[in-house]
Amino acid sequence: MTTSNSGALNQFWPPQLSKALRPPSTTLWDNLVTSARRYPDKAALRFFDSTLSYRRLQQQCETLAGWLSDAGITPGDRVLVMMQNCPQLVIAHYAIMRANAVVVPINPMSRTSELSHYIRDTGARVAICSAELARELAGANNAMSGESRLQKLLVTSYADTFNDMHADELPVPEEWRSWLYDHQLPDGGHATVTPWLEAMDSQLPPPELINDPDVTCLLPYTSGTTGAPKGCIHPHSSIMHNSVAIWHWINGDPESLMLAVLPLFHITGLVCVMHGTIFGGATLVIMPRWDRDLASHLIEKTGISHWLCIPTMVVDLLASPNLHNYDLSGLAFVGGGGAAMPEAVAEKLKAAYGLEFVEGYGLTETSGPTHMNPLHRPKLQCLGIPFMSTDVILLDPATRKECGEGEPGEIAISGPQVFQGYWNNDAATNESFVSIRGKKYFLTGDMGRRDEDGYFYITDRIKRMINVSGYKVWPAEVESLLFSHPDIQEACVVASKDDYRGETVRAVVVRRPSSSGLDADSLIEWCRKHMAAYKVPRIVDFVEALPKNGSGKIMWRKVQDP
Repeated sequence: MTTSNSGALNQFWPPQLSKALRPPSTTLWDNLVTSARRYPDKAALRFFDSTLSYRRLQQQCETLAGWLSDAGITPGDRVLVMMQNCPQLVIAHYAIMRANAVVVPINPMSRTSELSHYIRDTGARVAICSAELARELAGANNAMSGESRLQKLLVTSYADTFNDMHADELPVPEEWRSWLYDHQLPDGGHATVTPWLEAMDSQLPPPELINDPDVTCLLPYTSGTTGAPKGCIHPHSSIMHNSVAIWHWINGDPESLMLAVLPLFHITGLVCVMHGTIFGGATLVIMPRWDRDLASHLIEKTGISHWLCIPTMVVDLLASPNLHNYDLSGLAFVGGGGAAMPEAVAEKLKAAYGLEFVEGYGLTETSGPTHMNPLHRPKLQCLGIPFMSTDVILLDPATRKECGEGEPGEIAISGPQVFQGYWNNDAATNESFVSIRGKKYFLTGDMGRRDEDGYFYITDRIKRMINVSGYKVWPAEVESLLFSHPDIQEACVVASKDDYRGETVRAVVVRRPSSSGLDADSLIEWCRKHMAAYKVPRIVDFVEALPKNGSGKIMWRKVQDP
């Protein structure tokens, strides 16, 4: 943390936490082993109405690690994992690490061209996926040249891990049932297909463990919003830091129950939800996808205490007509990031349950959090303060010089959670780091500002700024104002070409279900009353839904360039 804001941070720093954290000098696998030794019979995972103890979780991971080793996986090999949230995903991650290999988490919404890129770029020879996604993955593999192809495909049904799973007895959406119980194996073509249960019946020992926290264990890919997705090289140590730090930050303990509905292929769900909970010896209550009624049921019936999410989930939950049927008073923590929480929604959450929504900020390149709001003093629509062990500065994007107090700039991060670089892409790696006073900082590409209390706010992506006759308009600011309109559920603000002004502001809006009467003229008139004239959208389009990626973020580039 820079000297200029250290006094403010001392004032608002969480009183129970140290400002820097020394994580364990061990691997993520050791976290599972430690929790299994301490709590062998305790539920590590809950999936619908079934549970898996820490002892059984460790055993199944070791079994799968033995299968992977027999399948030819050697230290440092990359293994793709592609499925919705489920116990098999957790088992796959830890088994791959136990086999001394590297996990490549893949968005289950990926299609053929994207999958071909992941296979080719990583050089992976083995993939683990769910049955309903296996045909897409096999198809992408079969369309590729021989040297780059996957050789083995391990396929699971979501019902494989728990033979006594009875989803019918829970409020499960009807459209889920076809893929929850899908056991169909694809035509592997150029890859040998193995059913999950066959691999789990193997009696092969895992290889000798390389217990080195500095070896690579994870290769998550960026969202690809600025070109082809890039793999981010993370050793155990970078993931370990944020897994341990977030668990302490949110006051987790061994009796906590964490709702795992954030996608576990995404860095926040993977690190903060999955790895943080396993480190803490607590219980993951897993949902394959978001559904507000199932989430409400699980929060009440299982006693969920912690929920890391994206704001759109809270918006949807609080809008449910069935909400009054559930008791959600057991929640002790609700927080997350990915987008700013609308103030009106946060106020409704506090009024209903006495909970402050705790926002944070991070990237795939930084193992998740680089900023978090203190639980005792959160600010809305705010990134928070620099995370434990993290140094954050603001740089002029043109000169790469540090900005003065009160000046906005590009957010640059230095800390133990920062990745080592992009996979097979030295040019992109070199462009993403800068040395300031002898210290290496990662350039986030996000513009931000710091207030007098040391809290950071995002202004926007640098390239997303709208230039209206020389006036700079930051879409995030306009979106935040639109969220306060009582008839708006979601909004995305983008640039539109204008022959006279160069660019003008365009708002693409999702009305609330009860607000079909909202039209463009009345919304523009409302905007004129709530923001400077140059920020007011000149174009308003109404849509049924906004395009989102697998982690729930609005894909503004698809809105701007359909």
